[in-house]
Amino acid sequence: MPELVQIGFKSSKSAVAGAPKPSVSVLWIQGVTLVWMLVEFGISVYAAVTARSPAMLAFGSDSLVELLSATVVLLQWIPGISISERRASRTAGALLFVLAFVVAAIAAVSLALRLRPAASYAGIVITIAALIAMPVLSFLKRREARRTKNAALAADAVQSATCAYLALIALTGLVVNAAFHVTWFDSVAALLAVPFLVKEGRSARQGHACGCC
Repeated sequence: MPELVQIGFKSSKSAVAGAPKPSVSVLWIQGVTLVWMLVEFGISVYAAVTARSPAMLAFGSDSLVELLSATVVLLQWIPGISISERRASRTAGALLFVLAFVVAAIAAVSLALRLRPAASYAGIVITIAALIAMPVLSFLKRREARRTKNAALAADAVQSATCAYLALIALTGLVVNAAFHVTWFDSVAALLAVPFLVKEGRSARQGHACGCC
């Protein structure tokens, strides 16, 4: 997993319209991110619903925020669109807090009622794929963010790194449930993911582009 490092600068409070034209590599990286997160979010939600898995709900929640984050990065270079990084970050942070509450509530109810989530092989496959893809995307985004001094891209690198950590947590819960039929472990894995969502939400609300990437 990637080491814990500091990105090194804060998001601008002003609109990012008029930012320098992005390199082809940045556009390519963000385009890949958008496509991947759409697939990841769709499969995660499907797995969460069909298997009744709180762990996959936590993973899918972060996938949604990562999708929004990648979109914000691209919007700053679309003519005629003025978007404030601070407003976008605060909105993403608020959404993360809501998602953290939902995940915690569902996991707690599942434990209290002793619900038995089914094994989710689709969830296992997508989390393994995320463990491979997200650290690579995070590294590429972090490199380009440092080169261009783009705070939005730096924040997006944090999102990608966090996605990898959540994928590991979700995968652990899914595998333990599938292999050993320890059904409560899925909910415990979801609860372990909540602090990551809260920490990421706090950083976004404060406008900081730093964290575990």
